[in-house]
Amino acid sequence: MNLQEDFAKALLAPDQPCPDGLFSNNGADPASRFAVYRNNVHSSLINALLDSYPVTRQLVGDGFFRAMAGLYVQAYPPTSPLLNEYGSDLADFIQGFAPAATVPYLADIARLERLRVNAYHAADTPVADPQAVINQLQQLPSLGSVSLQLHPSVATLQSNYAVVALWAAHQTTDSVASLDPWHGQSALVLRNGLEVEVFCIDAGCVTFINSLNNAWPLEMAVAYALDASSEFDLHQCLGLLISHRAITHIKVQP
Repeated sequence: MNLQEDFAKALLAPDQPCPDGLFSNNGADPASRFAVYRNNVHSSLINALLDSYPVTRQLVGDGFFRAMAGLYVQAYPPTSPLLNEYGSDLADFIQGFAPAATVPYLADIARLERLRVNAYHAADTPVADPQAVINQLQQLPSLGSVSLQLHPSVATLQSNYAVVALWAAHQTTDSVASLDPWHGQSALVLRNGLEVEVFCIDAGCVTFINSLNNAWPLEMAVAYALDASSEFDLHQCLGLLISHRAITHIKVQP
């Protein structure tokens, strides 16, 4: 290992000694200076996680979350210079974190919050005018030759827990005691202007939106959605996407 690798390894491991070869220009003890720098790095990364996962933190308390985040930081160093991207796999870490097993929906709440972060930072792609989308769709002779391109912020999440209700309850001062967390929900996350929005949708709508994100034609997306749920309502799902400006282009193949 070279000095840079030793430095990076010791930086995220509190039990590691100061790497050999470090010195201070002002004569201060390199070990003490390194300890201060390491503490600042740890604090910055943990604070980044606190900012990205506020509801996840509220569900387990500040102390528990900070302790869990500290272990995550040691195991998963940053791979991007963008601090908002740090913690993208925290939900998977929580899934395997034994002390969090008493809150089984915690990992899915973290997944929902990560989708919100991703949506907020998604590209500023121009969206189609809602009325223009409606007019064009009404004039189509069939759905087989048309596909819809969705805004980069659009994403879905399927969960065995009431993730949307749990997340929404923490946006107000209302009590969550009356919630049934074991009622499975699916979520749609998108950015409408500068506002990131979260909606509860059904399994058919999830499949439909995922199919559109995979560039499937409308006709095929509808077929897949009906396979997922015989009660899938195309007009309701399309209305949600159109009214919240989630469609950027309509592509019609000759």
